[in-house]
Amino acid sequence: MHDYGVKEYSTVPYTDQKPGTSGLRKKVDVFKQENYLANFVQSFLNVIKKDKPHLLVVGGDGRYFNLEAIQTIIRIAVANEIPQLLIAKGGILSTPAASHWIRKYQADAGIILSASHNPAGEDGDFGIKFNGANGAPAPESLTAAVYEESTQISAYQTADVGEIDLNEIQDIYLNKTELIIRDGVVDYVHHMASLFNFESLMQGFESGTLSILFDAMHAVTGPYARQLLVDVLGADKTSVFNAYPKFDFGGGHPDPNLVHAAELVAKMSEDEAPVLGAASDGDGDRNIILGKNQFVSPSDSLAVILEHHRLLPQFAEGISGVARSMPTSTAVDRVAASFGIDCYETPTGWKFFGNLLDDERIQLCGEESFGTGSDHVREKDGLWAVLAWLTIVNSLKLPVSEIMANHWARYGRSYYCRYDFEGINSDSANHLMAALNESLTSLAGQDFGQYRVERADNFSYSDPVDGSVSANQGVRVYFTDGSRVVYRLSGTGTVGATLRVYLEQYTAADGDLTGDAASVTKSLAEVALIIAKVEELTGRSEPDVIT
Repeated sequence: MHDYGVKEYSTVPYTDQKPGTSGLRKKVDVFKQENYLANFVQSFLNVIKKDKPHLLVVGGDGRYFNLEAIQTIIRIAVANEIPQLLIAKGGILSTPAASHWIRKYQADAGIILSASHNPAGEDGDFGIKFNGANGAPAPESLTAAVYEESTQISAYQTADVGEIDLNEIQDIYLNKTELIIRDGVVDYVHHMASLFNFESLMQGFESGTLSILFDAMHAVTGPYARQLLVDVLGADKTSVFNAYPKFDFGGGHPDPNLVHAAELVAKMSEDEAPVLGAASDGDGDRNIILGKNQFVSPSDSLAVILEHHRLLPQFAEGISGVARSMPTSTAVDRVAASFGIDCYETPTGWKFFGNLLDDERIQLCGEESFGTGSDHVREKDGLWAVLAWLTIVNSLKLPVSEIMANHWARYGRSYYCRYDFEGINSDSANHLMAALNESLTSLAGQDFGQYRVERADNFSYSDPVDGSVSANQGVRVYFTDGSRVVYRLSGTGTVGATLRVYLEQYTAADGDLTGDAASVTKSLAEVALIIAKVEELTGRSEPDVIT
């Protein structure tokens, strides 16, 4: 066996390597700084080596710098004598597929290279996050330990193994490390086949009951969607478009919402539109669901899947509970109440669902930011949500618009919108949130046009499984008519701050359920911006994105 030389290099810490909601995300130029990535990876290994890890999963969404980063990780892992590395062929591995690999092969952790829905390319964003042995994003205790290590790191190790060909499925022995390169798509497709009735879905496509248009947004889900929808289920070859991953995601913004998935939205308004329209994001964990001329909000999507969960083979015996992130609308709460099951409200960030899933308190979860998932992995999963909707449509034999109309007629409708103010000066954004927090005790009882504030608070979450407390998770303002506004600073951006304002206005089942969400919530939005003094404190009078 060839002995590859190991060297230790002195380094100095960077002060900006504190992970956000979904890992460390920065511009590519930041990651290209001398030792920047090496410092962070070595810091992670320094923390987890205390538990003597045996197997690490590595992969990414294929964006610019993905392959270079994987080569760096290989060299550092070999130098640190990690026994096994399982790496996706071509470096392409969706986030839910990575979670599945971690669980299937009982890996100790995973390193996922992605900035999710953020733009890619040489001038775009890059990201790295760690997942634990359960396949879920690393808990705050681990990310805090890695950050602390990054502030005092003085050296990193690397092995002179040269450039590894990641396009060939093979096993390579590099010193004390076995490098295993496998196709990241195959195991995921097999996993989906164990969860859904593929024979029934195939019959649906063959008979014409089902048809789909899926926008892979030139991101990681292209290979997965082609194999699942076209090769296995028999959808038309034209069903998947923007189907091949590109380093810059084709110059687009791989966020599956009404703004950035405009091409799909337009196609779903045409006369020949298929039964279902869908898209996923850069790393494959988000989704958008559309019918002909019908947008299904992420909050409503979660509620509808819960309403019809017994149609999904994995939930045929029922489920014990469901969870949603705090900003997600309360639509799923009403469905959970009708089934007599628990509904948990957690902070934003998929890691908060992990304990509930592992403790079998829930089997289904979702967040308003176009994320839906179940207990099959410990990440949100865009294609799983698409298959769930295909199953529901195939079983009910109804168009998406009618499924939604029936749902609202039974449970009422939470008209819901999100306003994103992107790239705000960080100091201004922090001042706005501080001012909001100071006003909480005085807001109750105040009138703003037709709205009277009932109560207001800053959401704090106490994990029912391990007792950990996550405070300062977003400001909530409740009104006496059942409306609600939530304010949060997003943890997924790389430039400045993104202020997100979530608007929810409930209409009972006997009210007008056919309105346009943006129009219905417009007056609530005006009040929300006044309460937070958005224009006064940020200079912004209009959001960059409304979804």
